Amino acid sequence: MSPGSVCFSLRVSEGPRARTPERWHRGRVLGHPGEQQNMSQPDLEELAEIGEDRFGRRVITFSCCRMPPSHELNHRRLLEYLKHTLDQYVESDYTIVYFHYGLNSRNKPSLGWLQSTYKEFDRRYKKNLKALYVVHPTNFIKVLWTVFKPLISHKFGRKVIYFNYLSELREHLKYGQLIVPPEVLRYDEKLRNLHRGQVPAPAKTPPPRPPLPTQQFGVSLQYLKDKNQGELIPPVLRFTVTYLREKGLRTEGLFRRSASVHTIREIQRLYNQGKPVNFDDYGDVHIPAVILKTFLRELPQPLLTFTAYEQILGITSVESSLRVSRCHQILQSLPEHNYAVLSYLMGFLHEVSRESIFNKMNSSNLACVFGLNLIWPSQGASSLSALVPMNLFTELLIEYYEMVFSTQEARGGLGAGAVEAGERSGPVSRGRTPRRPGLAPRASAAPDGARETPLVLEASR
Repeated sequence: MSPGSVCFSLRVSEGPRARTPERWHRGRVLGHPGEQQNMSQPDLEELAEIGEDRFGRRVITFSCCRMPPSHELNHRRLLEYLKHTLDQYVESDYTIVYFHYGLNSRNKPSLGWLQSTYKEFDRRYKKNLKALYVVHPTNFIKVLWTVFKPLISHKFGRKVIYFNYLSELREHLKYGQLIVPPEVLRYDEKLRNLHRGQVPAPAKTPPPRPPLPTQQFGVSLQYLKDKNQGELIPPVLRFTVTYLREKGLRTEGLFRRSASVHTIREIQRLYNQGKPVNFDDYGDVHIPAVILKTFLRELPQPLLTFTAYEQILGITSVESSLRVSRCHQILQSLPEHNYAVLSYLMGFLHEVSRESIFNKMNSSNLACVFGLNLIWPSQGASSLSALVPMNLFTELLIEYYEMVFSTQEARGGLGAGAVEAGERSGPVSRGRTPRRPGLAPRASAAPDGARETPLVLEASR
């Protein structure tokens, strides 16, 4: 996936897997703590989260063709699952792609359930939903819209956009990131064959241009180093971090908000042309935050590298007390340049998390934002089941920054007692530039299991 352009395609399950109807049996009652934790695991194959769209907004897909028959589905639990999943993203701007094909008399929910579901999703869910893309709409959708129109605000109605063909999504999303069910692909091809000659052919992608000597986005770390007198930290990263450290550390929702796509593209153009950028001219501290994330997403290879992807996914299988040590070991295999840039970035995010009483961005929230900007697979997009270990790994890098990035006498040799050592150490000094060698362990880390952990991470433990 191109750096997660937030759209990060996360299916709810990886590969073919037998559905477990008993989890959705009508007799199941939601409410037991154990069952609530199960909801964070990939139970439904129709739900997917695929990163970011071209405007830097998280994208979630819903595929009707993966819906089980109604008699096998506990619709109340389905609603709770949907709310639980969306709760991870509604504090930021997000987009939903709804694949309508596959909804039929066997799996179609009742109008009463749909009406009550719409009411369940209160303003908190609707406010930051910026677009609802309905793909392959049918007469049923038009009838449904007529029924619900009196209940739906005009403002929300303007967010609904219909697409007759998958190709129409390309203008709004990074289409290559989408994981489209095969049934939907076949149906789309069938529609195209029926309307052959009426559907304009998609525009041809022009051949890639060689990067400018001053190019900052979409080029490798090595290219940036060579063009900047051997400087390890890319200029865009250093400028945005410096600005945010001075003026944005206490901004509520830092890194959660999107910005005008026109403004972001204009700033990218200025950077790529080697022209100066003064963020004060834009009057919005969220703009440099979006620029920073955009820079990471557009790297040709993720900062944590393709090689480390499988190792990072294995973090949830490591005993809790050994996870910090495992993170340290994984990072030792990174190229020196990637390690230096990652250390610089994590050191800053650690500072941001220490101001969470003001900015509401603790290490867990930051991990949800940055996880898919730091790592993605070399082919396709990350599955939804990969989200938990990716976010957990990122959270550990931020929360235990000084221990993870410290250098032991034996390289990669953090002991099992690293977490306990962190609890006894002194606080980190603010504003210090992270370095690879010799960082003292950080304080304020509670014993494993004692600090508050979001359900999506806790379920993996």
